[in-house]
Amino acid sequence: MRFWREKMGLSLTQCGQIMGVTRGTVSNIEAGRRRLQDDHARALDRHYGMGLLFQLLLWFARMAHDPMWGKQLVKYEHKSHLIRTYHGQVIPLALQTDEYTRSYVQVGSWKDFEAEMAERVARKKSFFDRGTDVEMWATLDESVLAREVGSPELMRAQLEHLLVMANLPQVTLRIVPFKSGAHVGVDGSLQVLSLESRDIAYSGAQNGGRLIEAPGEVREVSVMLTVSARRRSLRRAPARSSSGTWRVTNEYSVAEEHSQRRSKRPALC
Repeated sequence: MRFWREKMGLSLTQCGQIMGVTRGTVSNIEAGRRRLQDDHARALDRHYGMGLLFQLLLWFARMAHDPMWGKQLVKYEHKSHLIRTYHGQVIPLALQTDEYTRSYVQVGSWKDFEAEMAERVARKKSFFDRGTDVEMWATLDESVLAREVGSPELMRAQLEHLLVMANLPQVTLRIVPFKSGAHVGVDGSLQVLSLESRDIAYSGAQNGGRLIEAPGEVREVSVMLTVSARRRSLRRAPARSSSGTWRVTNEYSVAEEHSQRRSKRPALC
């Protein structure tokens, strides 16, 4: 982009006028601090008479795996005022206990477990340090609650923590129950981050994920999240509306009590 701007003898301000953005935005895009968008690429192709060059380059760039996607996602999280997320396997990081987080870190392939654990704890803290300046709408599949992570005691503590989190003013928790059957969220985790001027989406995958910045694709992810969230709503009324979470929590309580009784039995010789 900088090559063609300088070749055409354009200043940052003139290029910004073509793209409909400020001089600083052009500078940030050229430096890799911001990403080119579809309307920017179309404007450049039209002005330079390039056909679809910039639009095709942008498409190929999006299809490639970005090794820095994790760091970029964290940056967007810090700037967002609303985080909408769906998880079918794991409780979202911000709503995890440290013990639950550690269980998943330990089964990963991290070279430095403690460094990874510290990074995740810091991400959780940064979310709650912002108070009500950022909201989270989290939708979970019921299988997330039923999966025993670590031990019955650890999982029971996690579910109790989840109920506490659901009563915070900045957290909305929804559960998709087993009886809902097939739904659009079964293919993987999804996330939409609402920034000041636009939305960014994230699609999770094994060994990595993909940041989605094209407005059309972001809208598709947003619709999928909305459809999944309509299945069930758990807000700040645990005694009435979060019966599914209470039920699973109580099941872990019974399992824990049963395990303790078994451990007290005399060994058979």
